[in-house]
Amino acid sequence: METIRKARNGDVEIAYERFGKPGGEPLVLVGGLDGQMVWYDEDFLCRALADRGFDVVRYDNRDAGLSTHFGPGSRPAYSARAFIDDLVALQDELGWSSAHLFGLSMGGGIAQLTALLHPDRVRALITMGALPMRKNLFVASVRHMRFPGPFRHAFKRFGDSRDEQIRMLVHVTRMAAAPGRYDEEWGAKRAAESYDRRPPDPHARQRQLFARRFDLPPGGISGIKAPTLALHGELDPLVRASAVRAIAEQIPGARWELLPGVGHAPGVAEDWGLLVDRIDRHVKAVEQGGRARSCG
Repeated sequence: METIRKARNGDVEIAYERFGKPGGEPLVLVGGLDGQMVWYDEDFLCRALADRGFDVVRYDNRDAGLSTHFGPGSRPAYSARAFIDDLVALQDELGWSSAHLFGLSMGGGIAQLTALLHPDRVRALITMGALPMRKNLFVASVRHMRFPGPFRHAFKRFGDSRDEQIRMLVHVTRMAAAPGRYDEEWGAKRAAESYDRRPPDPHARQRQLFARRFDLPPGGISGIKAPTLALHGELDPLVRASAVRAIAEQIPGARWELLPGVGHAPGVAEDWGLLVDRIDRHVKAVEQGGRARSCG
């Protein structure tokens, strides 16, 4: 386990961990809705990327994990812009003028908005299972979400005990994986670790959801300049592949790719391996292209 460190954005503390050696390619892993950093697997993803020469940082969004938690009565508490400011503050804490960003699901939306509003801070952009950011995300959700998808078990009830809440976390992450491709032992360990860091708070989840509306500049994400790779699990049970095509169509020069056998999020070790390969390949292409242009 790496040392937990804290970055600060005003009164908000952002908990993060760092893998790899300083001087490697700076890469920030941006988490999804109500997801703690531990769901970005330490060995299969973080250390595997560090072994490829990346200086990797994973962190807890505000209202998740060990970052600042907003208490009762603070809804909506913050806007989507706050997530972007947190990410920039994290880069400042690390001394990084820019970094590569990978965002899963909601994290892909945060990464898109950061690349749009702070183009000088983003070297390359990689998303997975993300929706194309637009002013009214409800419209995008209706267009690209699978139904019943995430609502299939919306009324399933779990108790308040530690065991019941861990069972709930396993259930939620299993739903995001491709059918029949979920490592139950891995999920149970991550769920227990997540619970022990901070038990699930449905109010925090609601606050993060309410923060998703954002007034985009004219042209929306077509203004993103960062070289973009939009990934999508071929068997994503929550979001349609139309979402990844829409991202690639709207961002100039963006590429998109379906990951064979993968769901909304990695569910088995092989899925993480595919993700490491795609991130590594995209960033190396971007860096090599940049060096070629500087020498031309």
